[in-house]
Amino acid sequence: MKSNLTAYFALVLVCFFWGTTYLAARIGVTGFPALFFMGFRNLAAGVLLLLFLVLRNRSFRWTWADIRLQLVPGFCMLTFGTGLVGWCVQFIPSGLAALLYATVPIFTILINMLARRDERINAHVATGMMLGLAGVMLVFRDNLEYLTSRSSFLGICVTLASCVSWCLGGLYTKSFPGKTDSFFNAAIQMIAGGVGLLTLSAFNDDWANLPEMRPQSVVALVYLIFFGSILAYASYLFAMSRLPAGLVSIYAYINPLVALVLGFLILDEKITWLTALAFTVTLSGVFLVNRGYQLQKRKNALTLINSHE
Repeated sequence: MKSNLTAYFALVLVCFFWGTTYLAARIGVTGFPALFFMGFRNLAAGVLLLLFLVLRNRSFRWTWADIRLQLVPGFCMLTFGTGLVGWCVQFIPSGLAALLYATVPIFTILINMLARRDERINAHVATGMMLGLAGVMLVFRDNLEYLTSRSSFLGICVTLASCVSWCLGGLYTKSFPGKTDSFFNAAIQMIAGGVGLLTLSAFNDDWANLPEMRPQSVVALVYLIFFGSILAYASYLFAMSRLPAGLVSIYAYINPLVALVLGFLILDEKITWLTALAFTVTLSGVFLVNRGYQLQKRKNALTLINSHE
């Protein structure tokens, strides 16, 4: 019973802290070059997690083959995935970035359909995908002023592209699961993602005109390293090991709400009735997609059982 309560508490931490990362990134990039900020955050978190594992004598294989397996998801999910959000929130509100990221399950379905043509969808999944598309359209309708600005429009497009990259990384991980310790995998992925972002920073960030160092940006960096990366990810892994995956997936519904509310309270980002409607429609779509796959999984399991009888 105590273990279950701890797991539920870990899930609460994931729902909250991952929702705050958008706001922290928006604050952090005001005092650092954006890509450098996100790269250093991931690299530092990965190195610290790896050192922790070494000090705790956690057993894992140190072969190049196992490390290499984590490089692709590290680049896809962190360098070109959430890492690029730090660059995007220079031009768009953190709440808008979080709301766009709520469409990740929809992109995951589309990519799976293209990669695995034998995969079928049911009515729940199809309806959820249509609602997700409608939610994205409402997001654009509520943020027309950002479409007229070249930099803001680019920020929206890059955010959507980073969602696709995240999904590709997840698909790779599912297709080529590692045999090493999950925390070790996370550490290597964060290190790889951080190195990738620092490389992009060397080519893209304007090092000749650095922003003024601000105390709140340093606090945001430390916060993201320890709370947004290490604590939240560890909590996510613990919750996944103790609770049903369907229950843990509720973080995808709560993170955007946390980001929208914090952006409104701290940075005066707007929340209109269209924002609320877009949030409701998008997350309703995500819920239906998850529900549809749960039903499909249950149906496949029953079919398998009946075929063996």
